[in-house]
Amino acid sequence: MPKPEPTSVAYEGTRYKEAEQTPDERIVANLAAALDRSLPVPLGIQLRGLIEFGIALGELPTGQRLPSVRELAERAGIAHMTVATVYRELREAGLIESKPGAGTYVGDGHSSDGLRSSAIRKIQNRIETLFNEAEQLGLAPSVVSSLVNARAARGPTPSRALRLVMVGNFVDTTRQYANRIQEYLGAGDTIMVTTVDALHAGETFPLPCDVCVTLAHRRGEVEHLVPTGIPVVGLSFIPAEETRAQLAMIDPMARIGIVSIFPEFTALMKPGVLRFAPHVSDVDVRLITAPDLGAFLSQVDVAIYASGAEATVRKMLPKNRQAMEFRYVPDPHAIRATLLPVLERLRSSIVTQEEDPS
Repeated sequence: MPKPEPTSVAYEGTRYKEAEQTPDERIVANLAAALDRSLPVPLGIQLRGLIEFGIALGELPTGQRLPSVRELAERAGIAHMTVATVYRELREAGLIESKPGAGTYVGDGHSSDGLRSSAIRKIQNRIETLFNEAEQLGLAPSVVSSLVNARAARGPTPSRALRLVMVGNFVDTTRQYANRIQEYLGAGDTIMVTTVDALHAGETFPLPCDVCVTLAHRRGEVEHLVPTGIPVVGLSFIPAEETRAQLAMIDPMARIGIVSIFPEFTALMKPGVLRFAPHVSDVDVRLITAPDLGAFLSQVDVAIYASGAEATVRKMLPKNRQAMEFRYVPDPHAIRATLLPVLERLRSSIVTQEEDPS
């Protein structure tokens, strides 16, 4: 049988030829192609990082079906046990979930049914209570419905400002993320910052706080670090516009050196750069802990480093060489679709408590 005409498929900037693919087949191909056996990072760690980062960037949205353990292991050429272990760790972190007879899917990042489902159940219970009370007072359901519709027509009720806390990997970059999010908040709303490492080290979580915001793939971890009762919202991120512009302007003949901090995300750095600088060909990657990092940086024309690695890179990089941060920013669509609805529900809840403190 003749093979279908190949089509070009991209995954984080890596372009390769594949036969006509369904969305599920494309995910398998993308994950398999992104694994880099030349890196000093175990393939299992790379695979987990690929899936986590795909979730964090919105490349793997909630509800997206993931390949089976066997399917992914055979396509990627790695042990079934390696894939099974990665899936188990991701399930324990609340990032994916298994549906009996249906497969494995990207979860909503919640250990329960999610903020939206929880809020809807809470409102449904209040509605039942309202109509039961109205019946006891002799009021018809139509009267209650009219009152509810009249309240809805009045629109949002002004309430007190909300207090948010952003939990990230590094203080400086987390503050940059918080500044971006601040642009979407209401007048008087505030957002403070801290880091996952600081909380693990025993630093007190900033209070008071109405809602905590973090990176999508770290949500499950952060939920165990914040005080009980504070909702945690995970956001996806995208490469910053300035980063995309800088990468597009790199000299095609330049030798590019990439410095990654987290081993699990090392496999993503190179294709991430090539996504916006497809015209360059001499590209290599090192972990920030690599013993030959100084020698490596002395041989490159442009150093591209992960957020948080600036001090180390600039200290080792020769003064006449160019350095740039591969910087991410919160996805505006994720802020509007994920964070803002949560904030509005919180405002409504606060108003209800203030109007009826009992």
